[in-house]
Amino acid sequence: MSLDRRTTLKWMFAAAAAVPSLSALAYTPEPFARDVAKDQPGYGTDPDLIKDWTPGGPWPLTLGVAARLTTAALCDLIIPADNVSPAASSVGVVEFIDEWISAPYPQQRSDREIILPGLQWLEAESQKRFSKAFAALDQPQKEAIANDICSPAKAAPEFATAVKFFSRFRDLTAGGFYTTPVGMKDIGYVGNVSLERFDGPPKAVLKKVGLA
Repeated sequence: MSLDRRTTLKWMFAAAAAVPSLSALAYTPEPFARDVAKDQPGYGTDPDLIKDWTPGGPWPLTLGVAARLTTAALCDLIIPADNVSPAASSVGVVEFIDEWISAPYPQQRSDREIILPGLQWLEAESQKRFSKAFAALDQPQKEAIANDICSPAKAAPEFATAVKFFSRFRDLTAGGFYTTPVGMKDIGYVGNVSLERFDGPPKAVLKKVGLA
């Protein structure tokens, strides 16, 4: 079964772990990512959502220090801070993606097989082009890599797998960001708000659907 928005939001806001500094890349013994499948032979009922979960509470998390830095850098390239809202990583999108690809459900397992190799490709490509970790690149360098994989119609054949990764990563980033209060405010979503009165659909709408 897939996680619903309420589930993912609860875990995302419960995840408060800070992203380490770039200097940690050279010194951390942690793996880029962890294989959590061996710790999850299956799944039963959904976790208790009344409980206050901490990161890794429902199931073991995947991303190591370096992978979190890469994820944060790409999230913020896709949804950077502007004069309306903060960058994606500052509202828990990294934690959302980590929880998502660590979950034992079929959809999340499928996404894991796309996201993890994609993050590793991104690091390898960054080292190949600029001899730096992706998170350490300047903005034009990050954009140079992203521009090669952000459009299926324009990408070179050798980037086909990376294009698939970027597309799914972009969807997860947007899904994580725009289901937060900050993201909903950014797009002007006003659902789940009580109204003092409701006058019904506008006449123009009713005419369009043949009801007036």
